Amino acid sequence: MPTAPYLFQPFTLRGMVAKNRVVISPMCQYSAHEGHLEDWHLVNLGRFAMGGAGIIITEATAVQKDGRITHGCPGLWDDAQIIGHARVAQFCRRNGAVAGIQLGHAGRKSGMQRPWYGNGPLTAADTARGDMPWPPVGPSAVPVAEGWPAVHALTLPEIETLLQSYATAARRAVAAGYQLIEIHGAHGYLVHSFLSPLSNFRTDAYGGSLENRMRLALDIARTVRAAIPDDIVLSFRTSAVDGDEEGWQLSDTVVLAQQLKTCGVDLIDCSSGGIAGPATSARGGKRQPGFQVPFAETVRAQADMPTMAVGLITHPQQAEDILQAGQADLIAIAREALVNPMWALHASQYLGHDTEFSDWPAQSGWWLNVRAGNSEFYQPD
Repeated sequence: MPTAPYLFQPFTLRGMVAKNRVVISPMCQYSAHEGHLEDWHLVNLGRFAMGGAGIIITEATAVQKDGRITHGCPGLWDDAQIIGHARVAQFCRRNGAVAGIQLGHAGRKSGMQRPWYGNGPLTAADTARGDMPWPPVGPSAVPVAEGWPAVHALTLPEIETLLQSYATAARRAVAAGYQLIEIHGAHGYLVHSFLSPLSNFRTDAYGGSLENRMRLALDIARTVRAAIPDDIVLSFRTSAVDGDEEGWQLSDTVVLAQQLKTCGVDLIDCSSGGIAGPATSARGGKRQPGFQVPFAETVRAQADMPTMAVGLITHPQQAEDILQAGQADLIAIAREALVNPMWALHASQYLGHDTEFSDWPAQSGWWLNVRAGNSEFYQPD
């Protein structure tokens, strides 16, 4: 029997078995109400499960109410929020996907505008819509940029409370049925802001040296790992570089990954940038296909742990080549899945893995296979 393409070989980690290596990356929808997932989230994420993805990660979910990026972001700071997440997790699992969730705190970027209103600090127009501001927090009393709100530097007791919030949210995620939990440590949000020397100017145990700046990330990882069963996969999303010579570097990410591994983290999700503004990618020129893949490759080789590649991976052959070259273990698809929610099923056909619609949901695959066998199709001149 021919060997399946790498992209469609199962991936096993702890108690998780993903049917393939296609991951739907967490993508904020800004459509929650008081932190509760709505029908939009069920339909949005459910279509990716029907579309054949192996792992689906629910968007950045706040561990504290004031840790939301926007008023429209979901949370798990309250038991009442579990049911919405359970609907999503169970639908994904029933349709063959591993259900994952990203937990985080927006830090200095909390309480922002929804992107279609400007993607910056709240304005009078936002408050008129009912989106009232709250004080953002960070490692130091330094705003994201000029014109952004003043930041409250977290105290040590507040950090301890934050750790407990992560633990409680992680338990709620498990109760909802998620099989993978990802700590959001990227894109300028709270954990990343502690890591980067561009935003962390503390002089206590959480600032200064690389060891100290990593402390919060490692504390959160240990806390979450201790709060969840052994069979739950723990991932960490990192901004592998800040895109600034004075900022966080790839070599720092390797050290962080090595330390996270000792804390029970199983997987590193390699993104980049975002420390100095609303962007979620490294600054510079026009982004190129697979521009973050070298980060995943370096971490995989030097930290000796599985990695996820993400960022302008749009074509099935591109994804297959990354896996064949040993640059990553998983391929995260984001905006391309918004273009084509059935990207994984189409990729399987493109790579010759599924030629008879056998990987498709029976409700549609049966019809499509019959049509393929008895029909001719229009071809433009």
